[in-house]
Amino acid sequence: MKNFKKYFLIKASPEAIYNAITNKDVIELWTDSEVVMEPIVNSDFSLYDGDIIGKNLEFEQGKKMVQEWYFGNPEGQESIVTIKLHTDKKGTSVEITHTNIPDEAFENIAEGWDFGYVEPIKELLEEEE
Repeated sequence: MKNFKKYFLIKASPEAIYNAITNKDVIELWTDSEVVMEPIVNSDFSLYDGDIIGKNLEFEQGKKMVQEWYFGNPEGQESIVTIKLHTDKKGTSVEITHTNIPDEAFENIAEGWDFGYVEPIKELLEEEE
């Protein structure tokens, strides 16, 4: 199992980014796919037509989201994603920490954070300004 941690700068407010990662309608815009998402603790979520599934664990309005992503890991080997939003003079610093990624999935997941998650959000939000 491997861990991933990276910071991304997005030229948008923490509130706009929080909305982009928790609001089903906005997520469908940047994923161009069917999404199941409610910002409710212990609710299930699904992104990219079910390619990413899991459970929502924690929400802090405009600041933080924690999810469990399912990879069929044994009990006690949960893959946890924590997204923290930090105000930055140029926008928002998005801190993504993803723990317990199966070795065989790590490269795909790491690239996915860049190109399948953060870049589409940047394109959506930075165009609006």
